[in-house]
Amino acid sequence: MTGLLTTSGQEFLDWSAPYRLFSRDRLPLPEIFSVIRRAVLAALPPQAPLTVAIDDSLLRKTGRRIPGVAWRRDPLGPHFQTNFVWAQRVLQFSAAVPLSESASRLVPIRFLHAPTAAKPSRQATPEQRADYHRAARLTRLPLLAVQQVVGLRGELDADPGGARRPLLCVVDGGYTNGTFFKHLPPRTTLIGRIRKDARLYAPPEPAAASPARGRPRRYGATAPTPEQVRTDDSIPWTSLEVSVSGAPHSVRVKSLRPVLWRTAGLGHTLQLIVIAPLSYRLRQGSKQLYRQPAFLICTDAELDLRSVVQAFVQRWGIEVNFREQKTLLGVGQAQVRHPAAVESVPALQVAAYAMLQLACLHTLDGPGKADQLPPPRWAPEDRPVRFSTQRALNQLRAEVWGRGLGLTNFSDFASRYTPAVTSEKFLPDLASAVLCAAN
Repeated sequence: MTGLLTTSGQEFLDWSAPYRLFSRDRLPLPEIFSVIRRAVLAALPPQAPLTVAIDDSLLRKTGRRIPGVAWRRDPLGPHFQTNFVWAQRVLQFSAAVPLSESASRLVPIRFLHAPTAAKPSRQATPEQRADYHRAARLTRLPLLAVQQVVGLRGELDADPGGARRPLLCVVDGGYTNGTFFKHLPPRTTLIGRIRKDARLYAPPEPAAASPARGRPRRYGATAPTPEQVRTDDSIPWTSLEVSVSGAPHSVRVKSLRPVLWRTAGLGHTLQLIVIAPLSYRLRQGSKQLYRQPAFLICTDAELDLRSVVQAFVQRWGIEVNFREQKTLLGVGQAQVRHPAAVESVPALQVAAYAMLQLACLHTLDGPGKADQLPPPRWAPEDRPVRFSTQRALNQLRAEVWGRGLGLTNFSDFASRYTPAVTSEKFLPDLASAVLCAAN
């Protein structure tokens, strides 16, 4: 907060109002993110599904008295050593927005502070321990995520024509469980990773489903596990072409449909998708290595394979969102201690990041325009497919500072000319120096 006030030149003014903005819970965060969600829907075709990636992350903290902060398992730690970090847990939803080059960019449309229940002391009463276990069940990430999915589905139904738009949720293995499956709202499809040894079943035969005597069977014969499907030569591989950051890539997949899974219950008839390991080389001419195969489950047994694999590939964009929010915007670095500020400060930063992404999609992505800052000298001559977030920040900073400097054109710096006398010294242009230092 102090850095934001200093950057805007308000360090000598009364700073109580900006602090009260967050500590008094005056930010309408649901309404702010609803504006972003409607802008994302406006960029999609009328009947196209809304593809949303769901994931959680940690915001590291240093203060010991920050509400909702606790010791948590470090996801970046090595596999052979469990490390813990003092951090705040958050949950984010990012929606895919298509670009002109058959690529997509994920824009955050939901951000939620997801603290865990405080563990009682050893002298706690049995009632306090029972309350703790009850609160711990209610703060599970899959339960919080599916509650947000239900709310998002309701908001889509309330929008004009939104009830006919499917909702496609892409998650990792931590959310592919019974809590998420059994609370999934209607007209919502879930794509998630599944264990390679998951026990699947075929649908029951009609005679077994309605026998003359006895209880009807709900599950049929045991189906092969995902790993058995991958190694079964009788099931052929299918080659698909998916887009990764605008570039086409060929992948080999297998599918098995329809199948049932006791974890998902009888309300979902699933399809299993197996993605073959992708080969890669650490350097040119080195030994060819292979990545691990991916096993996906989808609640829509009729959804085509390419749509499932393409949505799963797009999920990586939420990891890019987390990295840019933490490194470029400093999400989580504000050491606020009020409970309302702990929740609202990072959420407002994520909302600003989402609006910056939407502004880039509307104005900067595509053919170059004359009012853009020129790229640095060390940048490659060919323009990248995506307008990076760092360039967008430089562009925004130049436009904000340009108003104060009286600039109206950002396509070039001050006029360059060759002096008549080589020993002549002249002062550099102030606006050019400021914008060059910012870029």
